[in-house]
Formats: sequence, C-alpha cells, structure tokens
Amino acid sequence: MNFSKRLLNWYKVEHRDLPWRHTKNPYIIWLSEIILQQTQVKQGLPYFQKFVSRFPTVHDLADASEDEVLKLWQGLGYYSRARNLHFTAQYVSKNLNGDFPDNFKELKTLKGIGDYTAAAIASFAFEEPVAVVDGNVQRVLSRYLGIYTPINSTEGVKEFKTKAQKLLDSSNPSIYNQAIMEFGALHCKPKSPKCMFCVFQHDCTAFQQGIQDELPVKLKKTKVKKRYFNYLVLSDSEGNTIVKKRRGAGIWQGLYEFPLIESENPQEIPTSEEINEATGMPLARIEKIKIYNEEPVIHLLSHRKILSTFIEIEINGQLSDLKFSNKFEICKIKNLRQLAVPVLIQNFIESEFPIA
Repeated sequence: MNFSKRLLNWYKVEHRDLPWRHTKNPYIIWLSEIILQQTQVKQGLPYFQKFVSRFPTVHDLADASEDEVLKLWQGLGYYSRARNLHFTAQYVSKNLNGDFPDNFKELKTLKGIGDYTAAAIASFAFEEPVAVVDGNVQRVLSRYLGIYTPINSTEGVKEFKTKAQKLLDSSNPSIYNQAIMEFGALHCKPKSPKCMFCVFQHDCTAFQQGIQDELPVKLKKTKVKKRYFNYLVLSDSEGNTIVKKRRGAGIWQGLYEFPLIESENPQEIPTSEEINEATGMPLARIEKIKIYNEEPVIHLLSHRKILSTFIEIEINGQLSDLKFSNKFEICKIKNLRQLAVPVLIQNFIESEFPIA
C-alpha cells in the first residue's frame, strides 16, 4: 500500500471534526488559515467562530473598521495578520466582486497569502493538486524520508516543496493535504511521536534508524532581544486617561497604548522631565507618581522579550484642559476595554480597572 493510501486510511479514523472542513467556501477556508498561522487549533477555534459570526461574508469583513478587526483579533498576536486580513477582504470585495481567485498562482497575489495559504485554499476549495507545506508536513516528510536539510534554509524550503508535491495524491488533493497536516499535528508530533502505532513504521527512515528526535533539522534562532517598555498611566479626577494608536511599521501597529518611555535597562520611577518629554504634560500638573508593578510584566514575542512597567501618574486639573503632543487621545478609563490593545496592556486593564 502506498504512502497516500495509508495516510488517507489513517485520516478517516483519526481526524478531528473542525468547522472549516465542512465547506468549500474559499472565504471561510482563507479565514481559518490566516487565524491558524502560528496558532494552535484550540486557541484559534474561538477566534474563528467569532469572526465567522460577526463577518459571515467577505463583504461584511471588508465593511468593518480596522479598529474592530484588531479588537476581535486581540490576544492572537502577530497583528500584521489581522491588518492584511482586513486589507485583502476589502480588495476581494471591491475589486473581485467578493470572489476569491480559484488557483494557487492568483491567490498568491493577495496580500498576506503566501505559498502555504495559497496551496491550502487552492486545494481545499478548488481541488487544485498543489501540496501544502507547513511545519507539520515538514516534520512528517523529514522523518519518513530521512531529510536532514534544515527546514528553515533556502535549500530546505525548495526540497520540502518538491518532496511534498511528489507524494501528493493529485486525484484527491483536498483530503490528502488535510490528512498529512493532521497526521503531523496528532501522530507524528514534535515530542513523543506515536511511532509504536504508526502506519508508516516499516518504511519510516527515522523510526528504522532511531533518529526521530533529530528530525526535522532547524537552523538556530535569532538571539532574543530584551526591550523595556515603561507605560505612563495618567489619570485625573474625572476618570480620564490618555492613549495613542501605534503608527508606522513595527510590533502592534494600529493598536492603542499608554504613553511609552522605552529604555535599554529596567526603568526606575521616571522624572517629571521625562514625563513631560514623553507626553507634553506640564510639570506643574504632575501630582503623584508611583509604579503599579514592582516586577516587570514579561511578554514574549518571536525575537523579543518585552519587560513592561506600568507607572501611575495622577494630575491636578483635568486632562481635557491640556494639549498633548504625539497625537494622544483622551479616553475614559472605564472605556479602555473597548480599545484594541496589546494583550499585555489588556491584562493590566483587567487587573487594575475591573468592571464595577
């Protein structure tokens, strides 16, 4: 029995019942694939359900504001995915009359859609015989075929695409692609793969040579850089604070945050002059300064470790009387939960400003 037949027989019995597997609608498939990028199914599923409920068609998503999309996305990370999602929805809605391209080549021209996502949509929705290659597929192929080429090298990317395409069941690409990804996710796992109950046991190179833990090979990651974020939480007697939307390229673009002082080392209580420089707040208005959290809040990103301190600043008078620099907006503290913010700020808001 060849590779694809054994794989499909396994899939019939072991696959998970997931909502995006019950449709050929390219919009729903695209939505699920974008949400599940670098996200586990159990984490992504509630977000998928929220998005489908709120935006049942690509036109509904296109008509939404970016702020609403970012708010629904909050907590998933990699916010460029949400911005690209919104941009592409608007393009498909307005320029393509709501119809996604029906082939791999044209799907790749859409913003936020790379080789993997284009292959997934093309095969799942339109049965185009193009192989998907994600981390799960790479792990299965590297072990089954004994491939030592690093998966994140230029040579590895090419090699795994070629091998995946050769093994693809071109008569049933949709189910085959879902099956090999599912096999990697549930059976040929990164740690403790279920080799003793594997349908490929007799001709899997890794099992036969006892090298499962060595594959796949991956080049060493970039060194994680520490960044210190010191957020200034201003407040007046009317329950107001100030926030600003992050602009330009970089992490959390389009999300709101408190005034920020970034430093190369852990920050002590900032001076009045530093607060003035960061916000434009007149020195005479600063009444009280204290740190909310004694230990920095740690937030891990792919190549960054952010250590955040939240600093309370009470002022005399009203924030509405002042003119602030850097496009700050006045916001009621009680309304902070309505803003799309980074998850570390959301956790702070929920902790320090609970709903009465």
